[in-house]
Amino acid sequence: MSSTQLWKVAADAPLPEALTYSSDLPLQRGQLVTVPLGRGGRKVHGLILGPTDEVPEFEVKAVDSIVEEYAPLPEPYVKWLEWLAQYYLHPVGQVVQSAYPPLRKSEKQRASKRPPVIPQLEADTALNLTDEQQTCFESIAKFSNFSTHLLFGVTGSGKTEVYLRLLDKVLSEGKRGIVLVPEISLTPQLIQRFARRFGDKIAALHSQLTDRERTNQWWDVVEGRKSILIGARSALFCPIDNLGLIIVDEEHEPSFKQDEKLKYNGRDAAVMLGKQMNCPVVLGSATPSLETWKNAVEGKYHLHRLSRRVANRALPDIEVIDLRKLKSDDEEKQKAITKYSHLPFWLSPDLYERMHQVLDRGDQAALFLNRRGIAQMVVCPACGHTRECPNCDISLTLHAHSHLICHYCDYHENFKTKCPDCKEGQLEAIGLGTELLETDLTRLFPGKKIARADRDEIQSRADLEDLIANMESGDIDILVGTQMIAKGLDFPKLKLVGLVLADVGFNLPDFRATERSFQLITQMSGRSGRHVKDGESPGLVIIQTFNTEHDSITFAKNHDFESFATHELEIRSALNYPPMGRLVSFRIQGTKLGQVEETARLLARRAQALKTQFPQYGSIEVLGPAEAPLSKLRGQFRYHLLIKTTQPAAANPFSRQLLGDQDWVPSGVKILIDIDPMSLL
Repeated sequence: MSSTQLWKVAADAPLPEALTYSSDLPLQRGQLVTVPLGRGGRKVHGLILGPTDEVPEFEVKAVDSIVEEYAPLPEPYVKWLEWLAQYYLHPVGQVVQSAYPPLRKSEKQRASKRPPVIPQLEADTALNLTDEQQTCFESIAKFSNFSTHLLFGVTGSGKTEVYLRLLDKVLSEGKRGIVLVPEISLTPQLIQRFARRFGDKIAALHSQLTDRERTNQWWDVVEGRKSILIGARSALFCPIDNLGLIIVDEEHEPSFKQDEKLKYNGRDAAVMLGKQMNCPVVLGSATPSLETWKNAVEGKYHLHRLSRRVANRALPDIEVIDLRKLKSDDEEKQKAITKYSHLPFWLSPDLYERMHQVLDRGDQAALFLNRRGIAQMVVCPACGHTRECPNCDISLTLHAHSHLICHYCDYHENFKTKCPDCKEGQLEAIGLGTELLETDLTRLFPGKKIARADRDEIQSRADLEDLIANMESGDIDILVGTQMIAKGLDFPKLKLVGLVLADVGFNLPDFRATERSFQLITQMSGRSGRHVKDGESPGLVIIQTFNTEHDSITFAKNHDFESFATHELEIRSALNYPPMGRLVSFRIQGTKLGQVEETARLLARRAQALKTQFPQYGSIEVLGPAEAPLSKLRGQFRYHLLIKTTQPAAANPFSRQLLGDQDWVPSGVKILIDIDPMSLL
């Protein structure tokens, strides 16, 4: 006869702490159970965190039943889930639910007309490694316990082949591996490459799968039928025992950060999971995030370099076109301008001519437009000047065509059209869309096949697969796209890449704007001329901009990440921006503007009071509150408040105390907290 015991249970509800339940069932930590919750006693799932002696003041309910379908989660996984809840200040019971598949494991399955998640392909053999690849492989393969490695390789240097070799080794030792890639790069191209090498040992988890497909893939991994799991950030939550390696490819990608609910960073969570599972973690990128680079340079991570493209293929030539010079008075220019008067404002004669040359040879061109600039940016076409906040070194954003605002500290100034820098040009707000580009190109290049890749055109995995197949077969001459086409894709005939208006990325109201622009220019350039043979001219990248001296262009032109990182870290250091300091963002939102503003001010007053009261919070700086860059979204008014500190350990306790029990927050207003935010829009 088993005696009744009290247990801590992480119930699936927005509660800051685990609840206490009694049970005489044979329970253990990591077990999924059903428990009654609230007055109505509705049944929810919960995870057993362990026995407890604390008797709560209220009536203790009994655990309803054990969910027999799932075995208890392994101890390292439970610890990792607890860490996520603690670090990202998210209810532990809601974190836990991500560790289970969306559907029950019902035996009866409808026949699906969808293609299999992992295609069956002819096996290929391992490629011969270059000397650099061999050195990187051997120096990472020496480690079998927890260690973090940065594989820093230029675009096209063969990082994927190193990953494949490392996974081979892990499988030969009877262990298993996880490969995380940004959602955007989870292309059929990548999955096919792994499937050719590892055949039926692969499972995949990403957002384009149906719930039934996700559930089946989850069980294939958990029950040991598959040894390698490839997926977007959420694949980390699939509990794999016997884990021997975690790989995070393109670790700098902002899409590893989840923006809703549990706002975790997939890369940081992967490093922490490696620590709990005691296995190596490999981060790969041609343009590492400054957080990772700083850790590598300081020796916290092991640094491995691939400085050359495979087969010594040349990196593309990068040319910068100064859009300021297109408006000119001298006679020669006027003749040229007349010759090209049919060109739209966004297309320079140089880019137009180069496109003709490439297309006439039967090769492909891609034009890239950075569309993340939702906010209107203001630039002087004569001198390239843009307005920045005097306090935060962040671009100001134009509101209502009349005033410029800083979205960090709420600095305002009126929008004057005369440029304060050169005193001659007129400041203009610029914005551009992919549809306009497509329309203009159809007129300028009649008979050429033009395809557009943006969120409107590519809505499913099938759309993306069709686009990739058409690019590979040469059925598309000109590809116009946004972020979607900048990463991980590999097209043999793509010889020219044009960045239509690089400035959009420079002037986002975000301290990471320069880093993102550098990464984007480098990644986008990396799509050009990946298959150039000896003796052929390298691929070409053309960057059109009003700011030719911008840091991200100067360094990207020379393919010089290291100098860029050193320079940018110095700038960040002066203002204590990450990775030198830590940031936490609080977003205050609700349907009534007055209420949201008042709550935001109250939050700021609470923050200042906490600082005054507790000396350990002296290093904390409170910025705002200010209107969020997207000040109204889906009917909700949005404000935000930032806290910045040079003492990383102070950020979480301060944030937890600042919010308290949230009883003080008026109903109808929500405060969302984001630890280490990646985007502040």
